[in-house]
Amino acid sequence: MSKLPPAPPSLDELRKEIDSIDAQVHALLMQRGDIIDRLISVKQTQEVGSAFRPAREADMMRRLVQRHRGILPIDTVESIWRVIISTFTYVQAPFSVHADLSLGESAMRDSARFHFGFTVPYVAHFSAAAAVEAVAKSKGDLALVSATSSRTPWWIPLEAQGAPKIIARLPFIERADHPAALPVFVVSRVADSAMVTEVEMWSVRVSGWNAETARALSPLAEIVAVPDTAFDGAALLISITRASSLDKIKSALIEAGASVRSTALVGSHATRYTVAANDAPRS
Repeated sequence: MSKLPPAPPSLDELRKEIDSIDAQVHALLMQRGDIIDRLISVKQTQEVGSAFRPAREADMMRRLVQRHRGILPIDTVESIWRVIISTFTYVQAPFSVHADLSLGESAMRDSARFHFGFTVPYVAHFSAAAAVEAVAKSKGDLALVSATSSRTPWWIPLEAQGAPKIIARLPFIERADHPAALPVFVVSRVADSAMVTEVEMWSVRVSGWNAETARALSPLAEIVAVPDTAFDGAALLISITRASSLDKIKSALIEAGASVRSTALVGSHATRYTVAANDAPRS
C-alpha cells in the first residue's frame, strides 16, 4: 500500500517560518552594525577622509546581481542593499546628498531616495554647479547631477587637483522599467585607492564643435556637451570605456575638423549592469 504524500504546511507554520527569517535578518543587520562600530574605531587611527568606497560598493552590487534568484524583483534587492550601504556609511561619517533639480525634481528625488534612503539628509539645488560647489566645500558630501544632459559645464571645477570627482553612475543595475531610472553621476571627494576606474570621465574642451564632430564621436563614447567660450567652442564630458581611449577620441575630433584645447581627468566609475527582460544580468 502506497504512502500518502505529506500534508502541505499550514498558513500558521509558514508565517512562523517568515517570522523566524525576519528575526534572523534583523539580527544580522544589528551584527553588521556592531562590526561597523568596530570599523569606526579602526578608521579613526588608520584612515583619513571620506567613508565612500566606490570600488568596494560596485563589487558588492555585482555579487548581489550574480547570486540573485527567485520571485523577489532585483530592483527591490538593489534598493535594500543600496540603503543598507548608504546608511552604514552615514553612521561611519555623516554626509548629505546635494541634488541638482534643474532638469526635473521628481525623478532626481526618486533616484536619491532609492539609492540613499531617508536617513541621509537630502539638499535640493537649482543647478548642477551649485550642487557640486556644495560638495567641494564639504568633507564627505556627495552631489547627484544628470549623466545625460546639462545646461552648464559643471564638471570643469572637477579638473583642479584636490577637487571632488565623479565616483559613480547610477543606477548601477539598468533596466527599461527601473523605478529610479534617471541616469545620474555621483560627485564626491574620496581616496584614489577607493576609486573604480573601469569607465574614465574626461573633461575635454574643443574649438570647431558642430553636428559633424558630434556624429564622429557618438559611436565611440557617451558625451555631454555644452557651449564653451568661443562661438564654436564646447565643453565636453566624455565617458571612456576600456574599449576606447582618450587618444582615439582626440583623433576622431581632429579628423572631424575640431581642435582640442584641453583635457583633464575628472573621475571614473564602474561598468554598469544591464538586466534584460528575462532578468538575466549583462555587464
